[in-house]
Amino acid sequence: MKIRSLLFRIIVAAFMSFIFSFSPDAAAQEKGDLNKAPPVEDVEAVESSAPVIVDGFLLFRVRGFETYPAKRRAEEIRKRIIKIAQDPKVSVDALRIREGELSTDIMIGDHRLLSVFESDARQQDITRHEFAVGSVTILKEAVERFRAARRPELLWRGFFWALGATALFLAAFFLLRSLFRRGRRIVERRYKRRIQSFKVGSLELIQAERIWSMISGFFGGLRLLVFLALIYFYLQFVLAQFPWTRGLSLGLVGMVTRPLLLMGRAVVDYLPNLIFLLILTLVTVYALKLIRLFFTGLAQGALKISGFEREWAKPTFNLVRVFVIAFVLVVAYPYIPGSRSEAFKGISIFLGVLLSLGSSSAISNVIAGYTMIYRRSFKLGDRIQIGEFTGDVIAMYLLTTHLRTIKNETIVVPNSLILNSNLINFSTQAQDRGLILHATVGIGYETPWRQVEAMLKLAAVRTSGLLQEPPPFVLIKSLDQFSVDYEINVYCRDSHGMWRTYNELHRNILDQFNEHGVQIMTPAYEGDPEMPKVVAKNQWYAAPAAPMEKK
Repeated sequence: MKIRSLLFRIIVAAFMSFIFSFSPDAAAQEKGDLNKAPPVEDVEAVESSAPVIVDGFLLFRVRGFETYPAKRRAEEIRKRIIKIAQDPKVSVDALRIREGELSTDIMIGDHRLLSVFESDARQQDITRHEFAVGSVTILKEAVERFRAARRPELLWRGFFWALGATALFLAAFFLLRSLFRRGRRIVERRYKRRIQSFKVGSLELIQAERIWSMISGFFGGLRLLVFLALIYFYLQFVLAQFPWTRGLSLGLVGMVTRPLLLMGRAVVDYLPNLIFLLILTLVTVYALKLIRLFFTGLAQGALKISGFEREWAKPTFNLVRVFVIAFVLVVAYPYIPGSRSEAFKGISIFLGVLLSLGSSSAISNVIAGYTMIYRRSFKLGDRIQIGEFTGDVIAMYLLTTHLRTIKNETIVVPNSLILNSNLINFSTQAQDRGLILHATVGIGYETPWRQVEAMLKLAAVRTSGLLQEPPPFVLIKSLDQFSVDYEINVYCRDSHGMWRTYNELHRNILDQFNEHGVQIMTPAYEGDPEMPKVVAKNQWYAAPAAPMEKK
């Protein structure tokens, strides 16, 4: 039993030494001169103060001087208080006040403990004497509390509380770790296979593996947060059991409460600006709704403005909305938290430079897109030709225009390219005046031009989908060395079916010239053959052509 008792005492002594080694009061063990008074030659105090803290409790704040900083003054006062509290022979009833010309001194016996100056009392808006009287009461309570906290029975009780808290902390730590592992396995077993990729149409935005990784990360972050909270409360409780570490315990509390208080105070101070931003947002939202209603009426034809096309309504609304939002942002900018800070301004400039460098081509495409809209170059459904691309307009965006060719190919053309290229619109005049389709053939000089014109017009009459009024007409385009170029021109309204019409027209032209025994001499001519190069009528439906194809 004696060995166990001795071992227990050694452990307790080691633990107390460990705790004491972190005590801010250890520095107070150094010998100091209680008669050392702060310099009084500096009557005017520097506008700074420092707290006097003993065992984690704030007693009061003192001001500093030009040659005697507030932090140094507060530290020396703290050391004097601790030295008195550690001497049980000194009674707190010996504290008294002595008035001086420049200061009011708090004495203990013949030793000066604290000198109160006008600057100290001014921060409390009281007199020097009132500050000194209040300080005497505070000092008595601090000394008595210091001595009471170091009574052996209280230290033993704190030790056992800390020991119990440590055991409880370890049990809670291992229990929570086991619960988190088990919960993760249950969730993984039940729900991992059910997680599907996030898709928009046929586009897979987030894969299932990424979604599960985010869920796993959430569990990991939650576990870390719980363990940090457990460690925080454990340390705060254990450190609060001993007077040497009580200041650290209160510091841990301040680490959490101080940011919360600062955030709460900032929110309260920001409430007027927040209310202004809320009102500005509401006004902007309803103003945009009214503007949208106006342009919707223009798009539907309920409202009309002379010279304003209906298809301009949506892009014009988008432009107006951008200008309104930009104006609102300019108005709201001074009321945004941190907008006046240098960091906020630097980030704004940085983002502006990135935007200007990285979006020059995008902005040019946007400008080109709006330019084409207001120029009315084409609209959705029109068949157009841009350079070597021909197709129907299926989508118009600010950056690009999408075309669908007759082979069901989708071509994405940048708007800036369209703006800088020649554009042919086959649909603009098709419904009003008709689209003119044309085909060219080269015929020898020995064939009468009247016969050629008649055959070409007859081929046009046999072609379905063409207009009879205006009637087809033939142009003699050129008189070449060995042939004459004839161009048949026909009218149609179906710009989307022009390729089918061309195909049928070319077939009928071939049939007409073969039927009348006239040789087509294009694309090249080298010499007159003995027999005209035509297809006999009895060979028009040679195998594998079927007779049912005959018209």
